[in-house]
Order: sequence, then C-alpha cells, then structure tokens
Amino acid sequence: MKIAIVYNRESQAVINLFGIPNKEKYGMDTINRVKAALIEQGHQVRTFEGDKNIIRNLETFMPRVISGERPGLVFNLSYGIQGKGRYMHIPGILEMLGIPYVGSNPETHAIALDKVITKMILLQRGIPTPKFAVLETPQDTLIEQLRYPLIVKPKSEAVSFGLRIVRNAEELRLGVENIYNEFQAPTLVEEYIDGREVNVGLLGNNPVIALPPLELVFGTGEKIFTFEDKTSRGNDRVTSVCPADLPESLTKKVQNLAIKTFKALGCYDSARVDFRIDPEGNPYVLEVNSMASLGANASYVKAANVIGLSYNALVQRIIQVASERYFGTHVINGEPDTMNTANEVFTYLTQNRDRSEQELRSWTNLHTLTDDAVSKQAFIRRLEERLKKLGVVKSNAYTDDKSHWFWQSKKGVGKGPVFVVPIDIPGNRGAYPVPFRKEPERLFGEGIASSRAGLVSVLRMFDALKNINVLHDKPFGLFVYGDEGLGMRYSGSALKRLSAKADTFIIMQPSYNLNKAVHQRRGATKLKIIIEGTPLRIGTENMASNAMAFMLDRLPKLDALSKADKQLSISVQNLDSTRYSMLIAHKVTATVYITYVDGSKAKTAENALRDLFKTTNKNITTFVEKLEERPPLVAASSTKTLIDTFKTIGDAWSLPFDTESTLLPSAGGIINPQKAVLCGMAPATKRLYTPEESINRTEWVQKTMLMAQYLLSL
Repeated sequence: MKIAIVYNRESQAVINLFGIPNKEKYGMDTINRVKAALIEQGHQVRTFEGDKNIIRNLETFMPRVISGERPGLVFNLSYGIQGKGRYMHIPGILEMLGIPYVGSNPETHAIALDKVITKMILLQRGIPTPKFAVLETPQDTLIEQLRYPLIVKPKSEAVSFGLRIVRNAEELRLGVENIYNEFQAPTLVEEYIDGREVNVGLLGNNPVIALPPLELVFGTGEKIFTFEDKTSRGNDRVTSVCPADLPESLTKKVQNLAIKTFKALGCYDSARVDFRIDPEGNPYVLEVNSMASLGANASYVKAANVIGLSYNALVQRIIQVASERYFGTHVINGEPDTMNTANEVFTYLTQNRDRSEQELRSWTNLHTLTDDAVSKQAFIRRLEERLKKLGVVKSNAYTDDKSHWFWQSKKGVGKGPVFVVPIDIPGNRGAYPVPFRKEPERLFGEGIASSRAGLVSVLRMFDALKNINVLHDKPFGLFVYGDEGLGMRYSGSALKRLSAKADTFIIMQPSYNLNKAVHQRRGATKLKIIIEGTPLRIGTENMASNAMAFMLDRLPKLDALSKADKQLSISVQNLDSTRYSMLIAHKVTATVYITYVDGSKAKTAENALRDLFKTTNKNITTFVEKLEERPPLVAASSTKTLIDTFKTIGDAWSLPFDTESTLLPSAGGIINPQKAVLCGMAPATKRLYTPEESINRTEWVQKTMLMAQYLLSL
C-alpha cells in the first residue's frame, strides 16, 4: 500500500503567515521511526510537509485510482502550521481530495482541540469533568462559583501550553493575562482536582480497545504536567507507571469512561483521554488528545508496549484499523486476504503503478527518430533482453532486424491476439528531445503516446501474467516496427503476411478521447508536389515562370477538392521553397495528404489533384509523386465481437470502455479486413506527434488492465 506520512516541522510554505503559529511539532526521530515501521511491513512510503504543496505532492505520489483499486493512505502526523483549529487543516484537505487517512475527521479534531466544547459534550453525555468557566480577557470577572485552587489553560491549545495552577484572584488575573498575550485566546478556568493523574490510550473503532491506564507520578513542585515537563530532556520531575496501580474496578471504570468519551467526540483509530482521580476514587476527564503522540517515550506508546505491541506493531495496527474503517476488509501488507488469478492480475498492476511509470520513463528517454537506425537498434537490443526474461520467443518468419520484429509466446499465436507497436518517433524535430516528466494527472515526453505507453502497457501486462505463472499458457504475438514515420513502407508487407496467420490484432497506438478504442480509421494517401520555374529578380514584370505564384494560385482550388459530406479531406501538410539570394523562389515543394473512407473517392480526388497541377506553360515544370498509401480501417463483424468482449470485461471490472473513429491512418488498415482489428488501445493523447505529447495516468492503467484481463481470459 502507498502510505504518505504528512507532518509539520520546518516548512512555512503558505500564501501568508499570520495568526497564531503552531508550536507543536513531531521530531524527525519519530517521523523516521514511523516511516521505518511502515517500510518494514512492505508499504511504499513517502514523507511530506503539510503545507500548501501537499495537494500536488499527494496527487503525484498517489494518483486517482481506478475502480476497485485500493487507494493510498495518509498517516497523519500534522499539527498544522498556523491559525485556529490547526489539527483539522490536513484532514480537511484530505477529505476534499478523497484520500483515506489515519485518525479522526476534521470535526472531531476541532472539537477535541476546543476544550470548552469538549467539556460541554462530556457533561451532556453524563461523563464527569471538572467544573469550569471561560474568561475572554484579563479584565473579565469570574462569576461562576468555582473553588480555588484553579487550573488555567488556553481554550484551544494542546500539549499543556500555558497550563498553571492559580490559588487566588490575582494569580488568576496574571494567568489569564499570560494566555491572552501569548495566544490571543480565551482562557479555560477549571477546578483543580487534587489527586492522581492517569491517561488511557484507545486503539481501534469497532471495537474500541482501551489500553492499560498509565499514571503520571509527580516529584517536586506542582502536580501538573506542563509543556516544560514534556519538552525538557533529562527532567525526572514527572515519571510514569504503566499499568497504573489502580484497583481492578477503578481500572475498568476509567477505561469504560475513556471509550465512552472516544465515541462521544466521534474519534477514529487512536486517541488518548486524560483523567484526574480524586482521593475518593472519582475519575474526571480533563481533556481528549485526538492525536495521541507517537514519540518513543510517549504514554500512548508505553501503554501499547504493555499489551505486547512493539513500536512497529503499533504503527502497523493503526494502519490496519484505519484500513478496516475505510475498506471493510482486513489488510496485511496492503494485500487482500484471498485472491483469484484475475484479482491477482488486478492487484499486481494497481499496486505496481510506480514501477510501471519508472519503466515508461526509461523507454521514453530513449529517443528513436524514424531515420535514426542506430538508436532504433539500441532500442531493440534492450527490448530483446526484456522479452527474453519473460520467456517470449523471437520469430524470424516476420522479422527483418531492420524495420520490423516479431515475438510470440511459447504456445504460439494460435487464436490469441497480436499486439502491434510502433517504436519510432515520426517527424523532423530539429531540437533536443524532450524527456519524460510527471504531473499529477498526466505523463509527458516525446513519443510517450505514439509509441512508449503502448509498448510498456504490453510489457507490464506480460509481467502481471508471468507473476501468476500463466503467461506461457496464453497464445499471443508481439509485432514491433520502426517505420511508422515512413507509412510502414518496409514493415507493412510483413504485417500483411502475418494477418493471414493470426485472427486478432490489437494496435497499440493512441486514441483521442479518454477510455476509447478506435474501430475505424480513415485511409491516407501522401503526395509530393514539386513546381519548378525560372529564377527571377524581385520586381520582374514577366511572372509567367514564377513557381510560387503558380502554387499559390492552385492552393484554393486544391482545398475545394475536400468533401466533408463524403468523409474526404485534402490538406497541405508542408510547403517549402528554394531560391537564390535575393531572387524569387524558383522551386516550390508541397506535401499533401488525402484522407478518406471510400478508396474510390480518394482515387477520384487524386486524379483531380494531378489534373490541377498539369500545365502547358513551358516555363513551369510540375511533378506529382505518391509517397505513401495507407488503407482505411473498417470494422469487420469479427471486430465488433472483439469490442463486445472488451465491453463485457470493462463492465465486470467497472472500467469505462467505448469506441470512436479517427482521421489518421494506422497499422490496422494493412491487416486483412476480415480479421478482428482494434486500434487505439494505447492511452488517449493530447498534442500527438509533438514534443508535448502526454497521456492520462489513470487511463493508462485502465487500458492495461483491460488487455491483461482479456489475455488472461483466453
């Protein structure tokens, strides 16, 4: 399980610093002990300051989960940075974000931190607490009938800040004045109970377990546990005994009162209730600590040790009771107690999302342009090693080791799917490659959508099936090619031959909308048009041989050949010119794309284009050359059956899935049109084929899960 420890210590990263600063902080020794305890149990742990950056940090560490995935958990050690109700700041943010966390909710923290409201609730529930009054300012007069000595403390602070005993009106005034000046807060005044002080730690929810009472034993001085006592090292004025030497009946009484108090305030998971017991054996609740300290020498930790919970076991038990509260099942090391193979695949992929993203980073940072044969060979060597470890076998029948490569399971392809993955990044980037980067909801990098995410989806799917020892029982193939930027000029024939053998093809190229696959793609014809004229000086009156003017005259006519109602579009993809010094361009080159569904209409449009650029002008020469021809992908009946299969899997796992059609061609158009072909099974993308390509982190896991469950079902 992913666990984020959130605390407040050094950071003051807020928009403005004002109000009452927090003086209550965990030491790094305690934070590191909690972290070590969680790591020992196999959890994936990060620590974060609870400041304004917490939302982004948590969103990056534990992104949105998919349906059925157990989310990460926050181990809340945050006391807040400043202001009122500071205990509730981080829990309030976590409630908003939808992230489970250890400990009580914001409302309970706010109540427990406000000692007056706490006492009012206790009285309403019949729980004994010392008589009290509230003085807003040092000038206020105590009108309640309280007997001296009295205790004064801030109304809404913790760890005994400002705590003191006062024995007359003048000491009371000075105590209230001290609290008012230091905390700008009202003062709680309550009758001092002369007797024994004990506290009871509580653990769990249903049931709530009361730990053995711990007694504070006072030496010299006043019998109160001040902030100075708690923070002074080597101070033995106050010691502790656990379990407290109380009669069994009194032990049970304070434990039952502690549980009743815990429930009255709506506490969760853990807390501590502080008592005074008068000489007649009557317990009184002093206050509730909704965030019982986990310091090594804290009373809560000592009490847990008495019942056999070591520090690490206590931390793990707190995680367990919080997990049970949220998820309703007992959790050990973040794993459900029992799982079938489908659940094991689900758990493997969801609980190893970080490993998947780390692998995606490593592949994305390998830059493989279409015309860079050296980098592609290095890429393939690494891929071969990766597949060798998986036990996937290379097949030379559909491999040329230059433009395309093919692997299959030990069982062969059979009736299983062939996953088709491009590895080259099309286009002339002309700059340094843009590396992988992570944002809370998206992953960025050159080629991440057009190539890398699809490849890593397949590899991680294979890992998941190997993890449960079924990978070699499944029929499948993996066809990888490196000439997508050339329209599969060299690899297309091999894929076409392969489609005569295999029945199902899943194309790992991106869709355009989240949770969609592509069942239909237009075909595309790529043409190069070259216009050559005569070099002319600027201002020459005879423009008959002006190549640029010839091209510009025909571009509007070229655009008019598009027919939206016939799903036919013609567009200029690129326009270049060549000229000498100050002369007018004598050569113009244009790259034109025709995209279509109906091949006959595309042929008619191509012929019209060729006619448009014919000329009888002896000073102008024109050439029209076809560079690529990529057939459309049209869904066959077998494809519709495959789509229904994925929809059924999606429904069973609450994974959204639907289909769409797109304009750009893909490898799917090359495959035998009678075969089942589903494209767009890589995650949806924004800004495809640019350095700013990106994918959605959650959808990537969802599509990988769909394919893994599909392959597992075969």
